[in-house]
Amino acid sequence: MAASLSRKRRLAELTVDEFLASGFDSESESEPEGAPGVEARTARGAARSPQGPSGNPSTSRRKGHASEHKDQLSRLKDKDPEFYKFLQENDQSLLNFSASDSSEDEEEQLHSLPSTLEEASEEEEDGMETGDRIPKGLQGKKRDSTTVTLGMVEQWKQASEQHLTPRLFHEVVQAFRAAVATTQGDQDSIEDCRFQITDSAVFNALVTFCVRDLLGCLQKLLFSKAPRGSARGAAPSSSPLWGKLRLDIKTYLNSVTQLASCLAETTVAAAVLQHISNAVPYYLTFPQQCRALLKRMVVLWGTGEETLRVLAFLVLIRVCRHKKDTFLGPILKQMYLTYVKNCKFTSPGVLPTIIFMQRTLTEVLALDTGAAYQHAFLYIRQLAVHLRNAMAMRKKETYQSVYNWQFVHCLYLWCRVLGTLCPKGALEPLIYPLAQIIIGCIKLVPTARFYPLRLHCVRALTLLSESTGTFIPVLPFILEVFQQVNFNKKPGRMSPKPINFAVILKLSNVNLQEKAYLDGLLEQLCDHSLEYLQGQAHSVAFPELVLPAVLQLKSFLRECKVANYCRQVRQLLEKVQENVAYVQGRRQAVTFGVSDRQAVDAWEKQTRVEGTPLTKYYSHWRKLRDRELQLEISGKERLEDLNFPEIKRRRTEAKKEEDRKEFKDLFDLNSDDEDTTGLSRRGVPGPLRAGQEAEEEEDDSDGSEEEISDSEDGGTDEEAGLSPGELQRLAQGPDDELEDLQLSEED
Repeated sequence: MAASLSRKRRLAELTVDEFLASGFDSESESEPEGAPGVEARTARGAARSPQGPSGNPSTSRRKGHASEHKDQLSRLKDKDPEFYKFLQENDQSLLNFSASDSSEDEEEQLHSLPSTLEEASEEEEDGMETGDRIPKGLQGKKRDSTTVTLGMVEQWKQASEQHLTPRLFHEVVQAFRAAVATTQGDQDSIEDCRFQITDSAVFNALVTFCVRDLLGCLQKLLFSKAPRGSARGAAPSSSPLWGKLRLDIKTYLNSVTQLASCLAETTVAAAVLQHISNAVPYYLTFPQQCRALLKRMVVLWGTGEETLRVLAFLVLIRVCRHKKDTFLGPILKQMYLTYVKNCKFTSPGVLPTIIFMQRTLTEVLALDTGAAYQHAFLYIRQLAVHLRNAMAMRKKETYQSVYNWQFVHCLYLWCRVLGTLCPKGALEPLIYPLAQIIIGCIKLVPTARFYPLRLHCVRALTLLSESTGTFIPVLPFILEVFQQVNFNKKPGRMSPKPINFAVILKLSNVNLQEKAYLDGLLEQLCDHSLEYLQGQAHSVAFPELVLPAVLQLKSFLRECKVANYCRQVRQLLEKVQENVAYVQGRRQAVTFGVSDRQAVDAWEKQTRVEGTPLTKYYSHWRKLRDRELQLEISGKERLEDLNFPEIKRRRTEAKKEEDRKEFKDLFDLNSDDEDTTGLSRRGVPGPLRAGQEAEEEEDDSDGSEEEISDSEDGGTDEEAGLSPGELQRLAQGPDDELEDLQLSEED
């Protein structure tokens, strides 16, 4: 009790600052729970603490009303009058507590929803990630959209050319976003836009302005204060205004990507792709938007029109060069899958597109040989797995997994890639497995029906051998066909068109009976032999290399009875033998041995530069062959190039008029005799009547001669006095009556 009184006296002597600075918490621990001092300090702490006595927000909201505070202060007056008197003297504001002050404080502490919510701007919504989206229940009412007019677009254009401001750029971007939303057909996105596009002319004007002029104005705005020339290679994010324009630029890039995905007109799409190519530095600052752009560009690269394919590839290659570590791997994977997907079918019109995809994909792989090796190893191994399954299971389904256009075009692709990148040395270990896969594909089903596929594999091996400088024995697969096919066999049927071996993999049983099959097969064998041998024409071992081919061709010429086939093979044989003689003549003048590898390489290099008879002949033949392929691709016939004489057929009416003019004299009846005899000859044609008149003249001359003879012989003169008309009527007697001839004894 004494201790408590001493504490109270000490508290009464303290000032307010001393009391607050003193350790009264420790003192309160020793006091009983219901002590007056404890309640007073609790009330003072409750009055000063924003959360109430217990420190819990829910407890403070439950006990922090004005009535409870007043009750506590009234109890404090009865329990501790000294402390209550102290509060009256030093801190009168605690005692003068009103309900209005408490309610205001509570309202400040507690969050209350406003009557109307502000709507977030469009660029903020676009800039938010998935987790930053505002729930639809908390979004405010939609504002009324403003209809864009041609005058507004023209005003924006003029203002942007003079001086583009962040506010003006924001308005243009929102209008462009509304224009792109109309092409998507999504009513919700159209209603969410600040502007509204209702006229096609306004749409065209706005899109044209953004595609042509907006990017240049934006570049001037970002680097207006930068020194001249320093902004050319600078990143847009290095501009001091980038923070203000970042969300608007992000929205604009999203809209441009959406616009490129929904355009059907080639010219408009080409203009948009050129705009995207210029905006690549802006896309690189936004990885999410850049991935969406690349995905769309890969689709256009694989399925678009020719111009769009090229422009899409330029965008892809530009992004890969700047962000190789980030985007090269995913782009290579997507491009390869797109290539495989779009080479499922092959025709003369599609073949150039497939070749374009092979060359462009090779160029992307050449950007990083390390990444190229990883992808090449993976996908070549997949081809090997398909071939191994087909060789092990021997079923039709497994054959079809290998003998299809996708497998063949993948072989062509990797042969082209290895031929392009092998000089760098990174992909050289993959040459042997790829060659083994191609040879295994040839040997899988070695029948006559799959000769076209065999020829495709031969061409792939030739491409791989020539481009990498690696010797691959290709001639045995060509010469084997000469031995298996009987070219002297008469065809069972004739075909109207030749067989295009470049766009088929398998022949039908009907094709094997046609003459076009034998013609096309021999032509392909000669072509592939020439393509392979010209790549080896500079080799020092060319005479020994072609010895089996020379023997096989001579044997073919002895056995074949078809002159056209013999002519083609003889021409090939002559060129090969000419090249053999040329190489042998050059070899006789050398002084080094075969073991001197450096000297042999130098000799072959010099021979390649100077040219051989076979390579010169091949270059001329290649030009003619490419011209034929172009004609086939364009859908024209080969015979159109030949200068055949044109047969002009006259019309029937014109022919009749010329006949009438030519035989006009035959229709003129001037003599009386012709008038009398004209009725009897009405049905006889003009040329026939002329012949009959000539015969009558001969009969008249014969009759006169008979008259003379009869008169001399003493015959009767009655018949000699008959006129020609009477003789004609006499000759045209009743045809249907037959009279027996009466012969006299004198006759």
